[in-house]
Amino acid sequence: MYLTEQKIIDYTMKKRYECLMALDTRGQEDSVKDIVDRLEGEFTKEGAQVEQVQKMDKRALSYAPRHLDSAYYVNFVFTADSGLVIKLQNKFKLDPIVFLQHYQTLPVKAQKTPAE
Repeated sequence: MYLTEQKIIDYTMKKRYECLMALDTRGQEDSVKDIVDRLEGEFTKEGAQVEQVQKMDKRALSYAPRHLDSAYYVNFVFTADSGLVIKLQNKFKLDPIVFLQHYQTLPVKAQKTPAE
């Protein structure tokens, strides 16, 4: 199997990640879709390729920090350079709507081979 230079760069530089965010949407329940769209735009603006966005509804928190009883959970699956995750963490840390964020590396997506 021969790899082109672009594929070698993609294999070594880009990784798949999953970002789970808990959003503080107190008083903004009607505009949750707009908030999620804005966050997805922030990922793409920084250079990540968003594969999937899972909206997981509002769930209760196990403890109430900052007088917050529940949060709206969203899961982003994206492909990006390894250095971009730290940049995204720092960016979303300053966003008052993002309450919690957790990043995890995912295995490489298996590509389907054509049937012979």
